[in-house]
Amino acid sequence: MNQNVSKNRLRRSIAGLGVLATAAAGIFTGVAGAAAEDTEPADPKLAVYVEVNSNDLANVADYTLAESGEAAIDMAMIFAANINYDGEKAYLHFNERVTETLDNADTQIRPVQENGTKVLLSVLGNHQGAGFANFTSYAQADAFAAQLADAVTTYGLDGIDFDDEWTNYGANGTPQPNAESFGWLATALRDRLGPDKIISLYAIGPSYTTTDFTLFDAEGVLDFAWNPYYPTYDAPTVPGLDDRTRRGAAAIDLSQTSAATAADFATRTVADGYGVYVAYNLTATDQSAYLSGITEALRGEATEYRAAPRDTTPPAVTRGK
Repeated sequence: MNQNVSKNRLRRSIAGLGVLATAAAGIFTGVAGAAAEDTEPADPKLAVYVEVNSNDLANVADYTLAESGEAAIDMAMIFAANINYDGEKAYLHFNERVTETLDNADTQIRPVQENGTKVLLSVLGNHQGAGFANFTSYAQADAFAAQLADAVTTYGLDGIDFDDEWTNYGANGTPQPNAESFGWLATALRDRLGPDKIISLYAIGPSYTTTDFTLFDAEGVLDFAWNPYYPTYDAPTVPGLDDRTRRGAAAIDLSQTSAATAADFATRTVADGYGVYVAYNLTATDQSAYLSGITEALRGEATEYRAAPRDTTPPAVTRGK
């Protein structure tokens, strides 16, 4: 991932496009067969991005709901892998910290999943011109989808999150975005992952603004789509994802958005029937008081911080005779 990504993320504090958030009643089935509008919606889900360049994904497992003991965070995104360009084709790239997170899945990913949180790999542009929106054929898109599916299988992940930022379409002689590319990619990925994995769209960039969502089965391919602009409350419009339980309006930065605003967005999410709430930048500090304002509205429970116990026993000193 580009090392300037944290700084880049702060640019999203401007208000802008709406958000694609898909939290169906069967949120983790991965099948984008949403509940009907007259169906009782599931509790809205909390989706959190973790900048693994500076924080361990394992921190997510420290947060549980105070009464039920369930995971406070429903989806955790490893932020972020990259779509890179080798001069001929797009390829999936992991920087050192993403590689470390994936290679240490037993300590970084499995504890989070065992706590009840789904773990997705977020994939981001990297200024090289390769993007989700400029494949010129289904075959090209499927070749990249194969790499994504292989990562999900190899590291035991629960899905892929698409974040179409910082691509710099046209760089290195790459094509400009087109209306079909993202649909090809998402469709190919769904075919490879099957129905039990999650595909989400962070509603930003040409994959959101240029894509013609009527050209593919968005409802059958995408599970979620959500707002990328912090701190705003603005749900996106995605043909095929009309059910509000599959979209989300709330987007906050855990280090920049006031607790009052975060709690207000959570209350509005429930009142408006949206199914997902997006938060960015979970760190190693205790953020349970802040998160409680969100989870009390979404789930009716406060959040508790349960850091893994540390061995504080002083080391034994063996003295020579």
